[in-house]
Amino acid sequence: MHKNGFFSLLFHYLFIAFIVAPLLVVMAMAFTDKGYLSLPTDGLSLRWFRALLENQEMLDAFFLSLKLGLVSATVATLLAVPAALAISRYEFPGRGALTGFLLSPLMIPSVVLGIAFLRFFSMAQIGGSFWALSITHVIVVLPYALRLTLASTIGLERDIEQAALSLGARRWTAFYRVVLPRIRTGVIGGWMLAFIQSFDELTMTVFVATPGTTTLPVAMYNQISQTIDPLITAVSTVLIVGTLVLMLVLDRMVGLDRVLIGEGK
Repeated sequence: MHKNGFFSLLFHYLFIAFIVAPLLVVMAMAFTDKGYLSLPTDGLSLRWFRALLENQEMLDAFFLSLKLGLVSATVATLLAVPAALAISRYEFPGRGALTGFLLSPLMIPSVVLGIAFLRFFSMAQIGGSFWALSITHVIVVLPYALRLTLASTIGLERDIEQAALSLGARRWTAFYRVVLPRIRTGVIGGWMLAFIQSFDELTMTVFVATPGTTTLPVAMYNQISQTIDPLITAVSTVLIVGTLVLMLVLDRMVGLDRVLIGEGK
């Protein structure tokens, strides 16, 4: 087996350090005891984590982003699964156009989407609600759920499903017991990427969010534009640690490598 040389490993470690170093700096600044961004600091303190727990606006924004991510990722996945099965299994006129249409939000700048959604909701007079914001996020994250789901359905053999149908199983039963377990990693990976994209979406959300529907990225953006204090580093540290824990749990339960490439069971 070919092994990487010294310089290859050195480049690899330097690249990882280059990626991780900014995160470590942000996390280190979250423990400062000063009222401004400072590194190094004279002492360690949890004052900004306590300030985060006392900041109701930031907590409300976090729970709204969490709820929005769960709703939009779930709806996008429910739409992506039948779309992926139809595209991968059947030949029909407009198949390529349908695929391009469903993936088109990836090619449109977020600023353009934000302005378009703002104009549409203003004309329809339905802006400012949680469900209007959810619709925009479903449209934006649908391609992420579709790409991994589609990767797991392409080349999926239908012999086992046909055998289940021939033995008297209903189509829903055959799908739930035969098809879904074989595309499970692609569906989970698509849902995960859709949730992360929804939770992290800022540029488009700025245009359609209102004071009553302020997500966490928007609240963080407003906080940075108004003042610079270590509160943002505390929020970032919580998100970094939470993401790391989520990745570890997902790796233990399913296998992170299989999820991210949409590999079937």
